[in-house]
Amino acid sequence: MSLVSAPQRLPGGKELLLALERERTAIVGAAVESLRHSRTHYGSASEAEIRQPIESLYDELLAAVARRDLGDVIDYARDVAAERFRLGYDLSEVQAAINTLEEATWSTLCAQLEPEHLALSLGLVSTIFGAAKDALAQAYVSLAAGTHAPSLDLRALFTGGTVGSS
Repeated sequence: MSLVSAPQRLPGGKELLLALERERTAIVGAAVESLRHSRTHYGSASEAEIRQPIESLYDELLAAVARRDLGDVIDYARDVAAERFRLGYDLSEVQAAINTLEEATWSTLCAQLEPEHLALSLGLVSTIFGAAKDALAQAYVSLAAGTHAPSLDLRALFTGGTVGSS
């Protein structure tokens, strides 16, 4: 499914979405391969067990870029935290999995995009992955401590600095 037709509110967003869609197989493949050789729960998992959540996170990345909305990727990260916590994964393992996808995405974008599109593209990608990692860590810590852990409010970074002030 192509998300390029989604409304683009920032210049250069279309180029980012096109690159992310075009390079999906390479980016996801690089992240999966990196995780398969890690010394974590992922290293002993089957390729299919690794690929599915990486592809799901990549779908969340694409949707967040297209919509300029972090809500779904944050919800996804919280769900992953609950599932991985229940399965006995360490927070650092799950954060490292997200990092492998972020690194593969950055590397590919740097090679594929024109320099004038890199700042916005890498900023958007970093903000999305940062919000996901923050939500994941917050949920994980809450589960481990049995309490609610506060979150950073990253909306201002993603909406151009205007978050409603009452």
